[in-house]
Amino acid sequence: MKKNIALFIIFIVAVCLLPFFISGYWLRVLTQTFMFAAIATGSNIIIGYTGYPAFGNIAFFGIGAYVTGVLMTKYEISFIATLPFCALGGFIVAILLGIPLLRLKGHYFAIATVGVMEAMKKIVDNMTEITGGGLGLTLPIMEGDPAYIYKFFYYTILLIMLLSIAIAFIVWKSKFGYALRAIRIDEDAASVMGINTALYKTFAWGISGALVSIAGGAYAYWLTYIDPSTVFVTSYSVKMFAMILLGGATTIFGPMLGAFILELISEIVWSKFIEIHGMILGLLIILVVLFIPKGLFETFKGGFSFRKLVINLRENRL
Repeated sequence: MKKNIALFIIFIVAVCLLPFFISGYWLRVLTQTFMFAAIATGSNIIIGYTGYPAFGNIAFFGIGAYVTGVLMTKYEISFIATLPFCALGGFIVAILLGIPLLRLKGHYFAIATVGVMEAMKKIVDNMTEITGGGLGLTLPIMEGDPAYIYKFFYYTILLIMLLSIAIAFIVWKSKFGYALRAIRIDEDAASVMGINTALYKTFAWGISGALVSIAGGAYAYWLTYIDPSTVFVTSYSVKMFAMILLGGATTIFGPMLGAFILELISEIVWSKFIEIHGMILGLLIILVVLFIPKGLFETFKGGFSFRKLVINLRENRL
């Protein structure tokens, strides 16, 4: 763990210096990568730590985007001041939804969260006076030259990613985190041991919803225009899951690593093979599930080995 933290600090110093050496195009790519890393890390608290496949967690991303959008356009609140409201909105909605939905398990819970995302999308679509409905919301455009705006969002979303990782780290190391991992391994046994599983997993989803909502709030101001189809995006859920699987759901830094690998590959594939990029990314996800189902961090903890890949393939009965 100490070695991983040291490498992470070096990585953060490097990404802080990068805006002075790279083009605006790569600033945009990295800003988007930070955003997905924040979403994947925040979602991993309920998906990886607790073992509940919240496939529709992007609903909180949309909630955060609309909290920022409505507060900035209707009440003229500054962007930074909207972010705590994003966190609060995501937390409260996740808690309220978690009370009934977290009684479900496995694919039933996953399907229910997808239904929640679609329901949120329809609600926002029909609240025309507040959200603009299908016409969407146009947020105030940030003042300053393009170079300054690029760097502002780069560092802002980098900080949101670091906040997500810090909270994921605190949760992982706490008694609360141990309880979540116990629920993932065997919820009935955890309950017998005295863990209030309903309370713990509901609170875990609340934290996850808050972190994903903050990322949504930043995205809304970065994009300056939102409508239901741009923030309640099913493909974002697929990406988020793929990132968590690729990096490792049972680790702190795994989702961030998965986000960087998948987003950079996606950007290269998108630019080189625009017509088949979806097929290539789908193939990549299948290979991850077959060869490294525990993610890169867990599979290659002791170093890279082809033998581990073959063992994983045999365990998948192929």
